[in-house]
Amino acid sequence: MISTLEKEITFRFLKARKKDGFLNVISIFSFIGIGLGVAVLIIVMSVMNGFRTELINKIVGFNAHITVKPYEKKYINPARFSNVQLNSISKNLMLSNSGEAIIIQRNISKGIVLRGYTQNDFSKLDIINDEGFAGDRNNLKKNYISIGKELSFTLGLKIGDDVTIMSSSGIETVIGSLPKKKIFTVVSLFESGLADFDNNIAFVNLDTLDEFFNLTENDRNLEIYLKNPQNIENQKIIVEKIFPEEFVFSWADTNSSLFSALKVERNVMFIILTLIIIVAAFNIISGLTILVKNKTRDIAILKSIGVLNKSIVKIFFLVGVIIGTSATIFGILLGVIFSMYIENLRQFLSDIFNISLFPEEIYFLSTMPSEINPSSIFLISLFSILITIIVSIFPALKAAKLDPVQSLKYE
Repeated sequence: MISTLEKEITFRFLKARKKDGFLNVISIFSFIGIGLGVAVLIIVMSVMNGFRTELINKIVGFNAHITVKPYEKKYINPARFSNVQLNSISKNLMLSNSGEAIIIQRNISKGIVLRGYTQNDFSKLDIINDEGFAGDRNNLKKNYISIGKELSFTLGLKIGDDVTIMSSSGIETVIGSLPKKKIFTVVSLFESGLADFDNNIAFVNLDTLDEFFNLTENDRNLEIYLKNPQNIENQKIIVEKIFPEEFVFSWADTNSSLFSALKVERNVMFIILTLIIIVAAFNIISGLTILVKNKTRDIAILKSIGVLNKSIVKIFFLVGVIIGTSATIFGILLGVIFSMYIENLRQFLSDIFNISLFPEEIYFLSTMPSEINPSSIFLISLFSILITIIVSIFPALKAAKLDPVQSLKYE
């Protein structure tokens, strides 16, 4: 417990006096340093959380959540599609196929991935029902193709234009094997929000794709779109039990290297930025040490009138903890406010200085994302206060060890 006397002396030591000018400067720098360290850490973690969430939403909105691929061209038994467990976790089941091809337009040629869907399944895709989609949503007939807007800009294509696609599969002729070529008509343009997808993937009719790549129904994959794609691992286990003889993989497996890199980057940024708080917290040691030096006479008088050593420790310990805790609270408020309005701030700075602070072509997103995570804020606050507590212990113990006789000897 903290007595009334200890509280009174603590707040008296915290009050600024003219003769303690240098000490006040150190205290102010300690406060600002810890506050800014906490704020920057919250802002960076919020942006990285937001970036990860946006990236997951884009990937999940464009790709199948779980894909079942047959081994050795074994046909996936459609009887298992009506499995009760499978229907309880899924919202859509689609047969699909894919293959690599070369798209040719005038003097430009580019490698792309063709994905095949039936006309009915194509209209169910999330990306097709997005606001950025242009063209006929219910038209993916034979020799029609839907391409990304990025790809349309690259090749100078618009809806209604014809484009030549060259298959990696060949046809046998009297002069040998020649690659298949087919003319497709652009029927629609989609926009996923990720340049890699929009520039490298196109949709065609499933039967057309099978014919174009010399594939059969046995080569087709089952795409499963889940009701809750975030809880992917548990649902993948359920699907593996339903399809034990097939290869089952999820969107998380396909993009594991990307999210591993993001996780590592996030952890490294947390460690680096935490050093700001640690450096600022060490100013508290300097401040308390100078405070102990300046208050030597006062400490001696307190001891002379019977104040215990443990009370002296509490007083100086509380001074450091109050500075650190108030700075942490200030940092939390500053960090949360900045995180909430970071996109407005980015636009303001971009307009004022006429520079791009968040290039869309690099980060794939048109706006700077931010997601405030309460657990991250709690962890940052706890770590900041813990550092403050640790650095306040040594000066407080040093104050308690002062000898009142020696301190008052020359007074």
